[in-house]
Amino acid sequence: MVRPILKKQIPNLQQAIKETAWKQIAEFGAATLSLRAIARELKITAPAIYNYFSNRDALVTALIVDAYNSLADAQEAAVEKLAADNLSGRLSALGLAYREWAVTYPQRYQLIFGTPIPNYHAPDDVTLPAAARALLPLTNAIQKIHAAGELRTERFAKMTPKLKSMLTAWQKFEGGSDLEVLYLALVIWSRVHGLVMMEIGNHIPLFIDNPAELFKREINNILVQYMDVKRA
Repeated sequence: MVRPILKKQIPNLQQAIKETAWKQIAEFGAATLSLRAIARELKITAPAIYNYFSNRDALVTALIVDAYNSLADAQEAAVEKLAADNLSGRLSALGLAYREWAVTYPQRYQLIFGTPIPNYHAPDDVTLPAAARALLPLTNAIQKIHAAGELRTERFAKMTPKLKSMLTAWQKFEGGSDLEVLYLALVIWSRVHGLVMMEIGNHIPLFIDNPAELFKREINNILVQYMDVKRA
């Protein structure tokens, strides 16, 4: 019988459990995540894991929060050294950093934005704050563009009452960004997300051997379409 390993034998057992979980996800997919398999890999008993995660869903939730925070860190780092008045540059940097994070950590990206895990339901009170933090740099960047009068809202289709109602509900949770800013944040996110999912899923045509170039052009097109900037 394998005896539980004391915490002092693995300096940070909680982190070791998470790292092993990511390896398992990379090899077999998130749906097959197993606490017992992780315990075997670490040569500890399953009860040793239960001291940190009561079940598989608790571990998945912790991984989701970590993934969102990792993305948020990358987004914040992308603009921290850019001048505050470099509005289009900051938005472009966020888009490029989003892709870079996704292709560097595809398992994390797929866990939070990919196919849902069967029978798992993320607790909103735990995951939503981390998800909101990951999106905040984008909404802040667009809000500053809007405040500077460089957001081309006159090009937007009229907002329906239902859409306005839904965005207003989000606005109350989010902290007060303009409704058009929240709308555009979702639109921009969907466009970069689509390209990223194609790339990490190996669905881009083989002729495109440098997807980053495709992505850069789309970021520039977004700036031209929605902001008062010149075509690069």
